[in-house]
Amino acid sequence: MIRIGIIGFGAMGRIRLKEISESGLGVVVAAADPFVAPDVDGIETRDADAIIADPSIDAVFICTPNYLNEPLTIAALRAGKHVFCEKPPAFSAKGVEAVIAAEQTSGGKLMYGFNHRHHDSIMKAKELVDSGVHGRLLWMRGRYGKSVDERFYDNWRSKKELAGGGILIDQGIHMLDLFLMMAGDFKDVQAFVSTLYWKLEVEDNVFAILRNEAGVVASLHSTMTQWRHLFSLEMFLEHGYIVINGLLTTSGSYGEEAMTVAKNRSVAPAARWSDEEKFVFNINNSWRYEVEHFLKAIGERTPIEYGTSADALKLMRLVDRIYEVGR
Repeated sequence: MIRIGIIGFGAMGRIRLKEISESGLGVVVAAADPFVAPDVDGIETRDADAIIADPSIDAVFICTPNYLNEPLTIAALRAGKHVFCEKPPAFSAKGVEAVIAAEQTSGGKLMYGFNHRHHDSIMKAKELVDSGVHGRLLWMRGRYGKSVDERFYDNWRSKKELAGGGILIDQGIHMLDLFLMMAGDFKDVQAFVSTLYWKLEVEDNVFAILRNEAGVVASLHSTMTQWRHLFSLEMFLEHGYIVINGLLTTSGSYGEEAMTVAKNRSVAPAARWSDEEKFVFNINNSWRYEVEHFLKAIGERTPIEYGTSADALKLMRLVDRIYEVGR
């Protein structure tokens, strides 16, 4: 049984505890959080340094505010631990490079929580794109937004020194990761990064246009001035389209997770609503899939396939470029 310590025991730490416990692949023996008392029977409360230094702990889940992700990951890897870390991996690609340097001498597994890759709708869409049944991918459009109010000013996510950025590094990073998953890396980047409404240290809106070597164009709008929660990923191919609207989350505020798939009509009339096939996903398996992938990679000594440090580096290089050209 893999012995695990969780550092950061807020909402995400508790989600990870639940999935670890139900997986039967590991046991959480210690938890640390400077703000929230873990108060879970059978789990010892310690500080982060003690968890990392404990030779009896095999793996660490890092579920902390963004500014702690990079240093805690490096410290845990240097201590020989397997590490699962929530996004973002660091504030920049340079930070991820420092993590990779520690990973290369550690011998431990490292996986990042790019959770959206593990949603059933996303995995099914990836299978369809890769199958070629609808031809090659032409372009994508991703919209990901939420509504906040004045209470957000008191949230650590509104502070640049704690969060590293605003809506892009909070939510938009997930959509960028899905773009990379579907189309590979992007070479051309145009963007507008702005604070349109909330007077914050970090951005509340990002508009970005990306293009890769194959000519696939992706459009991103990431916003906290949408006044409602919304997730939409649209993929248009030579012979059809795949559209995912809604996302199953713990808050339930993004609606049902539904995917529509249809072949195009090359002559008039265009595709009709009746031509579409609809899939509705009623169970959020993403947390379970993610935790099981990490723990099985440790137990079976197999490579991490999703959320690798290489994925993280590619993603943060793209985030860096959007911030660079968008301001």
